[in-house]
Amino acid sequence: MTEPTPDSSGLPGSTGSGSADSASELPPIDDSLQAQLLEAQAKAAEFMDMALRSRADVENLRKRAQADVAAAHKFAIEGFAESLLPVRDSLEMALKVDSPSIESLREGVEATLRLMSVAFERHKLIAIDPVGEKFDPNRHQAISMVPAPDVPANHVVAVLQKGFLINDRVLRPAMVAVSSGT
Repeated sequence: MTEPTPDSSGLPGSTGSGSADSASELPPIDDSLQAQLLEAQAKAAEFMDMALRSRADVENLRKRAQADVAAAHKFAIEGFAESLLPVRDSLEMALKVDSPSIESLREGVEATLRLMSVAFERHKLIAIDPVGEKFDPNRHQAISMVPAPDVPANHVVAVLQKGFLINDRVLRPAMVAVSSGT
């Protein structure tokens, strides 16, 4: 193997014309190479444009999703509120009666309770009424322990306040009295 010999410029591999322009040393680009280069540049520009458009689409989609989530939070209770409006109407009508009888008041309260029960059912708000069930600290809140020989220990004897589930999640635990078993 032979090593390049320095020429008059003193640099190895030099051709001897130290002042020659380096671009003139490259072979001229033929027309087919020039066409391929222009085509590749056009495709690169097209892909860059597609990438920028995709990025803009993703950003718009993200903003739209955030707006949808914000609207869902803002109006989540709207359906439940609409189902409670008849309950309010019923209570207002009851107050407009000049001289209600005890029986008409009772009928009005029962009708209003039915309206509220329908609203609760429609929105999966279910009452927890656990009399006789084994005490469950996840669904019940023990207020007292009472002797109840006919009820097994740690079972609910009485419900002092109903609890409620919403979509199978405890909204409010039932307040209960639990049997001590004696």
